[in-house]
Amino acid sequence: MVKLRGDNRTMDLLAWEPAPIVEAFAPARVRCASLRAKIARAVSETMKDAAESREVLAAAMSAWLGEDVTENMLNAYASEAREDHSIPYLRLLALVHVTGDVRLLQIGAELMGHSVIEDKYLSWVDVGRLADHKETIDKEFNAARRMARMGVK
Repeated sequence: MVKLRGDNRTMDLLAWEPAPIVEAFAPARVRCASLRAKIARAVSETMKDAAESREVLAAAMSAWLGEDVTENMLNAYASEAREDHSIPYLRLLALVHVTGDVRLLQIGAELMGHSVIEDKYLSWVDVGRLADHKETIDKEFNAARRMARMGVK
C-alpha cells in the first residue's frame, strides 16, 4: 500500500515502535546529585505528568490509604530542597496507585539490579530464564557425551 501525498490517515509501518516493556524516567529528567533528590525529582515529574492536580492526587491518596495526605505534603515530597520530607514508601505506593505511574517503582528496582514489568510479560521472562538454563545444560550434556565417547570417567 502506497501512502498518497496529503494522506494523514495511513500509518507509516516503519515508524511504529513497540511500547517499552520497562517504564522508566528519561535519565535527564531525574538526574540529581543524591538518591533523595532523585526520588523528589521523580515524585515531581510524576505529578507534572498526572492528569489531576496535586490537590486531587492528595485526596485520592488519602482515600486509598485511609490517612490524611495534603497538597502541602506532596509539595514537600517533590522538593529537592526539603531533605527532611522524603516520601514514605507507603505514600509512594499510594502515588503510584492514583497516578498509575510505575516509573517511581523502577527507580528503586534499578538500584537492586531488577526491573518492574507488567504481569503479562512474566511468562516470557520465564521462557528466557529456561532458555538460559537449557543452554547451560546443553553445554554440560555435550561435554559429558564427548568425555563418554573418549572413555574418560
